[in-house]
Amino acid sequence: MPAPSPAIPPARIKAIDVSYQIGSSELVTGVNLELRTGEVLVLVGPNGAGKSTLLHMLSGDLNPTAGTVTLDGKSLVTYRAQDLALRRAVMPQQSFLQFAFTVREVTEMGRAPYDDDAQTAREHVDRALQLTEMTPMEHRIYPSLSGGEKARAQLSRVLAQMAPILMLDEPTAALDMRHQQHVMDLARFVADQGGSVVAVVHDLNLAAGSADRIVVLHRGRVVADGTPWQVMDEALLSDVYAHPIAVTTHPMEGTPLIMPLRKSLVAPPTR
Repeated sequence: MPAPSPAIPPARIKAIDVSYQIGSSELVTGVNLELRTGEVLVLVGPNGAGKSTLLHMLSGDLNPTAGTVTLDGKSLVTYRAQDLALRRAVMPQQSFLQFAFTVREVTEMGRAPYDDDAQTAREHVDRALQLTEMTPMEHRIYPSLSGGEKARAQLSRVLAQMAPILMLDEPTAALDMRHQQHVMDLARFVADQGGSVVAVVHDLNLAAGSADRIVVLHRGRVVADGTPWQVMDEALLSDVYAHPIAVTTHPMEGTPLIMPLRKSLVAPPTR
């Protein structure tokens, strides 16, 4: 991994009793959450638990229907878009970019909030491409990439933005095993430089092996918030995921190892 950049200036995001409702459906209810400097925070939970909705509120892309999200003590709604972009960078779950931009040009978009000279911009972009191992593909046309390659190009853009807070929505979903771990290693790298990372991750073992703190969401509410060993509880996970789950210790890393158990086959109906 390339030599680290100078320490990222800290920033702090805090959700205060936030909820998000569409019609009669409450997608997130009464969440209190603080992202701490130097922390990798992972949001987990079953489909429809409210993870992405919460992340969108933390980023300022969605305004809560109740409660407040603050950045450095000020409500997100008071920030101009450019000022917000200097404090947090967002990698969405999906990208609908269809124009014939190269990977380098997509990465350069991360420098849009800055008034860089050409040399400074080039250095940040080069470094982001190196970190994501996308330098060999920098001249590839974005729509020609695989799903995993597009995700890594978007991560390059986010890293080039050099914001103190990274918000990643399912950044590992389209990636192979090696690149999944590489993304989480990059999250750790950013946190160790004084930044903060909040990520939505479906793979519980990836979360347990990489996060400082895990928040479990279920039906729009936080049902657990703590270290991997505090949160990766068999009874809790089995209830939240509506499936029997065993938790043991990883034999080499000492982290929680989460295993879904095979359900007994349901007997066919008798006639």
